[in-house]
Amino acid sequence: MTLDTIISFQDCSIMQKDNLILSDVTFTISRGEFVYLIGRVGSGKSSVIKTINAQIPLRAGEATVSGYNLTSIKKSQVPFLRRKLGIVFQDFQLLTDRSVQANLEFVLQSTGWKVKKAIDERIGEVLERVGLGYKGYKMPHQLSGGEQQRVVIARALLNDPEIILADEPTGNLDPETSEGIIGILQSISQSGRAVVMATHNYTLLKKFPARTLKCCDGKITEVDHWEEIDFDALKD
Repeated sequence: MTLDTIISFQDCSIMQKDNLILSDVTFTISRGEFVYLIGRVGSGKSSVIKTINAQIPLRAGEATVSGYNLTSIKKSQVPFLRRKLGIVFQDFQLLTDRSVQANLEFVLQSTGWKVKKAIDERIGEVLERVGLGYKGYKMPHQLSGGEQQRVVIARALLNDPEIILADEPTGNLDPETSEGIIGILQSISQSGRAVVMATHNYTLLKKFPARTLKCCDGKITEVDHWEEIDFDALKD
């Protein structure tokens, strides 16, 4: 493991309750890397994301995420780990009864921010980062699906995380909008954050190639050559 390694899994078993989902999971991800996690629905992509996020306990193997050991992490440490992670959901999970600004204020206030000027400045920064610097007053229903997903990315960036975990972030978006979201996520990785994107949108993979880990037959394997991916076999 190098100094730049931010996620490391070694001989891990990933479980959902008592069901073994993936075995012998071994991979590392460095700061600034953009990595696809691919596979059919039910192949274990979301389970990997939830294990990195300490939502699913790691019962076997050794894994570290942002300096936290997932095999020995205490329940009291999990919130501190999660502050180093930004999560981008497929279904947005925005609070529909309040504006974009108020959605982001809620996150910052719940993580200890108290000074209004600092809160407003940080929200302005992240909205500008995703191209929505002028839409903080809007309600979520007044935004397109792509704009709502940009708000979700802005929300994920609020506390300056070391890692972005994106679970099917383009699943509800049209192709053109999806390309814009990929562009934002790749630019975020270029700023030094690791980005892990679970997807089965293989059109995007072909258009925006990057390092790829494949979940298949209870294992995770590295795709060494793009031509090795059988896109038709991975379709659901």
